[in-house]
Amino acid sequence: MFSGSLVAIVTPMRADGSLDLEAWSRLIDWHLQGGTSGIVVGGTTGESATLAEAELHELAERACQQVARRIPIVVGAGTSSTASTVERVRALCALPIDALLIVTPAYNRPPQEGLYRHFAAAAAAARVPIIAYNVPARTAVDLLPATAARLSQIPRIACLKEAVPDVGRIRELKKLCRAGFDVLSGDDATAREAVLAGASGVISVTANVVPGAMAQLVAAAARGERERAAELDAPLAGLHRALFVEANPIPVKWALKRMGLIGGGIRLPLTELAAEHEASVAAALRTAGALPS
Repeated sequence: MFSGSLVAIVTPMRADGSLDLEAWSRLIDWHLQGGTSGIVVGGTTGESATLAEAELHELAERACQQVARRIPIVVGAGTSSTASTVERVRALCALPIDALLIVTPAYNRPPQEGLYRHFAAAAAAARVPIIAYNVPARTAVDLLPATAARLSQIPRIACLKEAVPDVGRIRELKKLCRAGFDVLSGDDATAREAVLAGASGVISVTANVVPGAMAQLVAAAARGERERAAELDAPLAGLHRALFVEANPIPVKWALKRMGLIGGGIRLPLTELAAEHEASVAAALRTAGALPS
């Protein structure tokens, strides 16, 4: 289940910040046709911090209906409170989803034992597999490999999304975690090397705009085709960087608007892409084949 190029899908919005459900349906079709291996709803790129519970539920429910089990649907369930995370896990498990993505608690900076207990509590409440998500640049806490290895012994915790851009971290995780425990890259710029080092795939921002290219790249790396993977990654390298010139998902939402796939809505405190970055993001899109040259 947890392999290939999974997209951390954006949440399309109208100018007033309301959900654009027509665009949501278009994006899901875009990924079904483009070879994306799974859709992650309500992750960081989906502006999880500003989604209401009812909105997250509706997005997930519509995605499940439209995808109809053709590829996995993963839904973000993590909060900074263990109690509210458990409550969200229980509510989302009523839907026909395939897995839950649970990020390390942001802001309160728990110790490793607190992280272990947080994920263990979520796993105890879940009816579907859990993907733990480590992204220290966002949360100010790092789920260390030794703790991830402990969590891998909990049967319901099936995978780790690792966003530390260090291939050595991937190798350490694969060495320490139980056999059969999946590790997914959470960093597009190093995803190729992560998969070559043993990761089973990536949860990708870049896949929002070039789903087919990311699917081909990850597949080549998974086959151990180092040169072919490098060849496929070369035109995407600039895009991996450009999509982070401002806080994610500001650049990727601008890119999708430029491609005509969504409108320009984004919720405060995030704002539209600064004009000074538009040319560089557009150039990266052209190099990646997402816009005409």
